[in-house]
Amino acid sequence: MSFYSDTSTEEMSNELETLGWYHYDLSRHAAEALLLSNGTDGSYLLRNSNEGRGCFALSVRAKDSVKHFHVTHKKNGYVFGFNEFATLHDFVNHFANQPLLGSDTGTLIVLKKPYPWHVEEPSIYESVRVHTAMQTGRTENDLVPNAPSLGTKEGYLVKQGAIVKTWKQRWFTLNRHELKYFKDNMCEEPIRTLDLRACSAVQFDYSQDRVNCFCLVFPERTFYICAKTGVEADEWIKILRWKLSQIRKGR
Repeated sequence: MSFYSDTSTEEMSNELETLGWYHYDLSRHAAEALLLSNGTDGSYLLRNSNEGRGCFALSVRAKDSVKHFHVTHKKNGYVFGFNEFATLHDFVNHFANQPLLGSDTGTLIVLKKPYPWHVEEPSIYESVRVHTAMQTGRTENDLVPNAPSLGTKEGYLVKQGAIVKTWKQRWFTLNRHELKYFKDNMCEEPIRTLDLRACSAVQFDYSQDRVNCFCLVFPERTFYICAKTGVEADEWIKILRWKLSQIRKGR
């Protein structure tokens, strides 16, 4: 016997269809990239969990990180921890007024603003520009590296030279599967274009005598790059890793 009745499943589907912030099969990495680059503190969205039917993940931006919480649909409503809510609207209203949503570090989180799946124009925060292209579809299959305006980012970073191991500031742009770096943001021709389809890993690096450093691993060379802050380095790593995950899924 199924845990979910046909009536319960139909009611759940009807409610989800009314939510402008339900992102269907959006992946964890994609949710983090969207909320960090294009959201604000307290922005949230709901997506399907890979744990099975009726299982969801609520992704919430908490300052400079994104927290994920499990929400399960049962016969009488939605269950979060020891709490049960008749509808998702009740769930959101509860935690919008009572900051009881704590992370593993003890941070209290308030649900402030839903992140809609349909984003017609990109928001711009400092040097970060992320276009979601969600209007072309609602599933993870639509989030591909060659989407015309998906997952772009730019900004100044400091890169280590290949032969002479000096560090120089360069202007980096990320678009589709290409990471380019220029002498500065006024130059039209890049010094080099890195094809992320050949990149095997992106990770924080602690081997250099510098902070906020990360590296991109290619067959012929590992590129060492540093950001001004740990938050900025984390943002670059998250969106680059997301790009790699989408590239691998498309193969």
